[in-house]
Amino acid sequence: MLELFGKAASINVRKVLWTLDELGLDYTRHDVGSGFAPTDTPQFRALNPNALVPVLRDGAFVLWESNTICRYLAGRSGREDLLPIEPQARARVEQWMDWQATELNTAWRYAFMARVRHSAQHADPAAIADSIARWNHLMGLLDAQLAATGAHVAGDDFTLADVVIGLSVQRWRQTPIERPALPAVADYFARLQAREAFRRHGDNGVP
Repeated sequence: MLELFGKAASINVRKVLWTLDELGLDYTRHDVGSGFAPTDTPQFRALNPNALVPVLRDGAFVLWESNTICRYLAGRSGREDLLPIEPQARARVEQWMDWQATELNTAWRYAFMARVRHSAQHADPAAIADSIARWNHLMGLLDAQLAATGAHVAGDDFTLADVVIGLSVQRWRQTPIERPALPAVADYFARLQAREAFRRHGDNGVP
């Protein structure tokens, strides 16, 4: 039985939950993280030395890093539609997954912590404005990509790139900031909303 450690409100845990749902896999989830079982314990650090969720346990095999967990699950299930085998098609999907984890996440973090979490350590108005500007700029790049494909992030078909970026789009829409009109992103979000797994795990209003 697959075991997932992490609270369902976490955006990174929700990536894995959405992937599990798309794959139709059975699993047990353990509430771990802020407000639940702590991560900064010897027991949890034995699973992930970074003391972060999510963590997946598949028998004796333990894996952390949300995007990597999603890749593992798709590969484990032989779902080439979600993670292609052909090198160039796979690289295109992974390129956008890595962009989400590095560029996009880095851009929105300060603004999100300020406007949603109301963190006292993220109260510098100039830093908030800079984070919002960078976030909106990158969302504009995504809008151009979606306008070019006319469908999903990596091309015509739904892939893991849409799982990780779809959740980031939801966060952008939910965070109280000024946003430009991005019509391709809006159309894309409407397409995601047609997916039951997204409605359960991606568009539940939890930032």
